[in-house]
Amino acid sequence: MSKAAIAEKEKLVNAFAEELKSAKAILVINYLGLTVEEVTNMRKELRDNDVKMKVIKNTYLRRAAAKAGIEGLDNTFVGPTAVIYTDNADDITEPARIVSKYEDDFDVIEIKGGMLEGKLTSKDEIKELASIPGREGLLSMLVSVLQAPIRDFAYAVKAVAESKDEESAE
Repeated sequence: MSKAAIAEKEKLVNAFAEELKSAKAILVINYLGLTVEEVTNMRKELRDNDVKMKVIKNTYLRRAAAKAGIEGLDNTFVGPTAVIYTDNADDITEPARIVSKYEDDFDVIEIKGGMLEGKLTSKDEIKELASIPGREGLLSMLVSVLQAPIRDFAYAVKAVAESKDEESAE
């Protein structure tokens, strides 16, 4: 192998290692069996939600993970592998939600494992995380909970006012 080819591969590994260092959520999946259209749709949905997907040789993945200081994912870098990751600290659940949806829709996708905020995560934990609503969903739930007492008070005041109107009309 020429020195230029080795240098090019080293540059690729270093660039990916930098991306992994800043990642808040990393998922490793087996996507073999999806059609080109299905992969394209999944990539588009990921991209629309500020999530990236890379398919790189497992050897390069191991090297990039080692350079990024990520330990424990080597056993997931076996067979057809795609790495899905985000550096968006506001919603680290988004990659898990999208991949879990595709895993449910297409039997061929398999979540191998991952890492959330520097901690190894199992497939079961990722599936559990996927069931949590996103940031927007959680904020709307909070607003609803905060509005409930005010709404109930308004209904009570309205009911009292209506009963007073009925009494005065009699």
